Amino acid sequence: CRVESGSSWQPLSSTSARLLLGSQRVNAQDTPAELTPDLQLEIAHLLLIDVVGYSKLLVNEQIELLQELNQIARNTECFRAAEASGKLMRVQTGDGMALLFYRSPEEPVRCALEINRALQDRPNIQLRMGVHSGPVNRITDVNDKTNVAGAGINVAQRVLDCGDAGHILLSAHVAEDLAQYRQWQPYLHDLGECEVKHGLRLHLFNLYKDDLGNPQVPEKLKRRRRWKQESAAARPVSALRWPKLVLTAALLASTIALVISSLIFFHRATAPKITAAGPEATVSHVAAPIPEKSIAVLPFENLSDEKENAYFADGVQDEILTNLARVADLKVISRTSTMQYKVGAERNLREIAQQLGVAHVLEGSVQRAGGRVRVSAQLIDARSDTHLWAERYDRDLADVFAIQSEIAKKIADQLQAKISPTEKAAIEKAPTTDLDAYDRYLRAQELFADTSDPIHARGKLPQAAQLLDEAVARDPHFIQAWGLLSRVHGAAYFRGHDHTPARLGLANAAVQTALRLQPDAGEAHLALAIYYYNGFRDYGRARSELVIARRALPNNADVFRYTGMIDRREGHWDEATRNLERALELDPRNFFTLQQLALAYGWQRRYADEVRTYDRALAIMPGNPASRINLALVALDWRADIKPFQATLATLVAENPGLPLDLDALRPALCERPATAATRALTNYPREGVVNNGVNNPRAYWDGVIARCQGDSAKAQAAFTAARREVEKTVERQPDFAAALSLLGMIDAGLERKEQAIQEGRRACELLPVSKDAIDGAALAINLAQIYAWTGEKDRAIEQIATVERVPNTLSYGLLKLHPYWDPLRGDPRFEKIVEALAPK
Repeated sequence: CRVESGSSWQPLSSTSARLLLGSQRVNAQDTPAELTPDLQLEIAHLLLIDVVGYSKLLVNEQIELLQELNQIARNTECFRAAEASGKLMRVQTGDGMALLFYRSPEEPVRCALEINRALQDRPNIQLRMGVHSGPVNRITDVNDKTNVAGAGINVAQRVLDCGDAGHILLSAHVAEDLAQYRQWQPYLHDLGECEVKHGLRLHLFNLYKDDLGNPQVPEKLKRRRRWKQESAAARPVSALRWPKLVLTAALLASTIALVISSLIFFHRATAPKITAAGPEATVSHVAAPIPEKSIAVLPFENLSDEKENAYFADGVQDEILTNLARVADLKVISRTSTMQYKVGAERNLREIAQQLGVAHVLEGSVQRAGGRVRVSAQLIDARSDTHLWAERYDRDLADVFAIQSEIAKKIADQLQAKISPTEKAAIEKAPTTDLDAYDRYLRAQELFADTSDPIHARGKLPQAAQLLDEAVARDPHFIQAWGLLSRVHGAAYFRGHDHTPARLGLANAAVQTALRLQPDAGEAHLALAIYYYNGFRDYGRARSELVIARRALPNNADVFRYTGMIDRREGHWDEATRNLERALELDPRNFFTLQQLALAYGWQRRYADEVRTYDRALAIMPGNPASRINLALVALDWRADIKPFQATLATLVAENPGLPLDLDALRPALCERPATAATRALTNYPREGVVNNGVNNPRAYWDGVIARCQGDSAKAQAAFTAARREVEKTVERQPDFAAALSLLGMIDAGLERKEQAIQEGRRACELLPVSKDAIDGAALAINLAQIYAWTGEKDRAIEQIATVERVPNTLSYGLLKLHPYWDPLRGDPRFEKIVEALAPK
């Protein structure tokens, strides 16, 4: 299955009131505000916009222009998405506007580009824009309206003031965030430092791409000569400059609370190396650096005589890693990636650190004998092979968790990481007092980590559940075990192994137990998010739980991965890609995440990125059949070239004649005419069928499809009839199961039950539209197009394809051009135009 199985200020202008540096105010939406007793800071990603030459316009012209600008901004995708999620604050200013986003620093930048693009055919509107991220707080004015104050707005205004018409200027703070992602690096152009009002120094970047933005150095920087031309070599932005910058801004605001909070917010562990540009700024590529406060905890060597204590050694490593990962000031690589570097003569720490993107590694050994345990650990700067710290602990076995907490605190101290009181308390809290329960938890964790393959997951999930049941029976207060137990039951439900309310109830019971035991446990909120995701497709509640989980688990790659998968389901493809890429930063050798990112690239038709990502995955698991097939399918999707797929499929079957093949192999095999490859692939199709979107696709359905392609009507009718009997039982048990209804509709289309097939296909799309699930909803919409095509409804089929083609999905150029599903539409100019539009340029 190729989907996951598992925030009245006036800007500085001649016609507007000047920005008040003390109690700066902003009129927000016309909704009554609740009074708050203290400053409640939140981080906003701000886009400030003003109209160049506004004061020279007549009053009527000013009003008309602002109305037009408002409409342009409201029509941008970023504005609509943020407003729909309740994560947007919009402010009308005298000669422009301010938009406060709260989810990502990319949002204001993308919104600025969208507005800039919309203005290309409106030369009467000349804008300049400034972007900054910083602390703001909501207050209430004399009219009981919600206003905003804060150092974040002060700095954003100064950034805006430095620009000319067409400029999109960014503070270095935002540029640092964007520089972590490849897609932004070519468009960030370093302008150096600029001195603005009251001696405040800003480090600015100019954003432009293609014909968007203004590539010229702003006149203010040229005229005042207050920017520093840096050397052509990459240089780090000083991490000490940010506290000074924020302190200055906050003193101007005369708000001590803002000073304290801003100092905390703006402190950077490291700064990216960004190439400077001179007056004729050119494209500068930004290399994402390895953070100084970054570490990978490698597997500890088991020195015990009893080799079965290997899980105990893994547990020591895992708990140290888990404790360090609770520190937000650190970058800590996830267990899935570090476990791939077992102790051995070939372990090259410098290479490992480079592969994982860290500056430091921790390695050690564990020896358990009777009631005693010896733990040795050493911290190494992998860049220079320098030993920074080492210690050995000889303690009673019951003290093992205390040893792990002590090591984690020592490492954090060595890396000069700031640890909050909450983080310190979490590190010092032992997960359990029962070592046998912990051993069972570790074994279950290992099994669950190896269930991304749906075929193998069917056997491992029950084993993991049994081990976790035993663990919580021994220690009913074991939070992590309850959370993992919920995830195991939820995976069994979501993947269709046991798609029943009873299984979902077990997932809920486990996570609710964890929450009762510790309401603020990050693992419990992560499990609850996954429960909503798997069980109900309730992406809003799942996202809310992930926000809570991220506070306690700042280095948890699963938090970012599920956030990205929710973004993907909701159709926020840029955010989805960014979050999946962030998950990979924390877990760079996670095979499943690499697969999901590759699929996301493919659905967006970013085929070169898809190939690169599958290459990374196959470097980890070279023989994985699914990834080998999916990599070969890129040529089919991209260029309608079926040869790589044919060769890969033949090689895989030759290597393993009994290799089970699923839908990823069978669907594209039909593109070969005649359907010889599909017939061969069907030989290896599991007799019990393959679960897709929670519903079992019986072998008989594909027997019917192949017979239909070969023109054997009698065989097709018999096969479809057999398949219908099985799928109909599922629909009878779950009449609102969209995926099952859609499959039944395709079967009925094959049986020439036209009206019934169309009714079932349309009902499935009503139950799960693209607006509710951008992945499965799109798949059901494609199924409906197939139903229309098979039942002779050519106009409806082409209209359906034209609708689906505009959103990311699996309906590629190659499949439209070659797949027999669409044979009834070939030759129609409307269909051929759609196919041609998707052809590689």
